[in-house]
This record gives sequence, C-alpha cells and structure tokens, in this order.
Amino acid sequence: MGSAPARTIFSVWSWFIFGVLLIIWVPLVGLVRLVTAPFDKGRYAAGYLFRKFAVVHQMLNPLWHFEVVGQPPADPRRPYVVVANHESFVDILLISHLPFEMKWLSKAEFFKFPLVGWLMRMAGDIPLDRSSGRSAVKALKQCRVMLDRRVSVIIFPEGTRSKSGELQEFKDGAFRLAVDAGVPIIPLAVHGTKTALRKHDWRFGHARAEVRILEPISTEGLTKRDVPALRDRVRDRIETELQTMRTADESV
Repeated sequence: MGSAPARTIFSVWSWFIFGVLLIIWVPLVGLVRLVTAPFDKGRYAAGYLFRKFAVVHQMLNPLWHFEVVGQPPADPRRPYVVVANHESFVDILLISHLPFEMKWLSKAEFFKFPLVGWLMRMAGDIPLDRSSGRSAVKALKQCRVMLDRRVSVIIFPEGTRSKSGELQEFKDGAFRLAVDAGVPIIPLAVHGTKTALRKHDWRFGHARAEVRILEPISTEGLTKRDVPALRDRVRDRIETELQTMRTADESV
C-alpha cells in the first residue's frame, strides 16, 4: 500500500466514496432538518448527522487512520467555544469525529459548493467572508446565537492553514466571543493531517492523525481586557501539546 500506484488506486476509490456519500448525505440531512425544524432551533441533530459523513468516509479510506484522545464534554448541550490549530483541510474531517456537535465558522466560498455547501447550510454552519469586516461582525453574532441555543461553535484562531506546520499567531475573535458569552473554551491539538492531502496533489496520502481534547478553560469573571491574556494562554496550551505529540512521533 506504500507504492505510488497503490496510493493512486486508493485515492481514486476514496474520492469515489467521498462523492457517493455526499449524494447520500444530502437527502438524509435534509430529512432530519425538516423533521426537527420545529423544535431544534440550533440544528443540533442535522449538524450531528452531517459530521458522521466524515466518520464513515474515514472508515472506508484505507490511507487514513484517525484517533480522538481526551475527555469530551459530559453534557454535549453545554455550549463551548472550541479552538484548534489548523494544518490541513483534513483537520475538518478529523475533528468531525468528536462525539458532540459544533457549528463551524467557515470560509464563505465553501457554502457556494454543490452538495457540501448545501449540507453546511442545512447543518447551520456559519459563513465568513475574510475580506469584509461587516461579515466578521455578522458571523460572530451568529456564533453567539448558536451558543445561546446551547450548541458549541468551533473556530480556527490562526485564521488560515499553517504552511510551515508551525503554530501561527492567534486572532482575538474566538476569545472575545467566549468572554462575551460567558462560556468556557475547549482547546484542541491536531497533529498528523498534513500528509493526508498535500497541496497541489489530488491524491490522498498516508496519515495517522490525532486530535486531542484538552482541559476546558473557564472565562468566568473575565472581561474584554482579559482577552489577550486568555488568547495567549490557550495558544500556549495547544503549542505545548503539539510539542508532546511531535516528540512522541519522533520516538516511534
């Protein structure tokens, strides 16, 4: 399975499965959204089903092995602001293995894609146009609405994928949101997805990727003035965990 021809064959298979699952998932999520609409204002059920797409795809993709480590929230309907480092598009598929629903703050372009964009809209994910300050304000307001509806939201505070693999500086938005809403932050450390889908290569790569759920960080009693310190504390926590994960990889 390590040869280039084998990787090509498995990639063709995995992309085929990806497409088939999308076609299957659109009506399934649409049906759940229709049935639960009167009482599920946070679109929890539709979103939860949408994320299972990634779980099924990974099970059928022989090139990837994903692992979730750590303790998820005891109450999946207690809202959190979840933040994670970002090294690959595949981070999204890996984090979708977490056993609770979160709304994703995502690039507005994704919502224009057939099938994927439809699923994101039905699931209640939140579009962000990075070129528009007004869009950022609107997106954070939508995040707050979801938190008020007892659904967590997830944000990549680096803003974009790291090209070098090193952790970039964090932006303030996620931390202002958590302080304003008075909800805790769950940091995630993601490692190993960079080889799963390399830039400018349509083929999937071999990957053993892991997401670690770190201890929640309270925002109780914090104000806007505390946002920079909170931001740096969360970043340091993720950076420390990433170093541990990299060291473990090197020792194998």
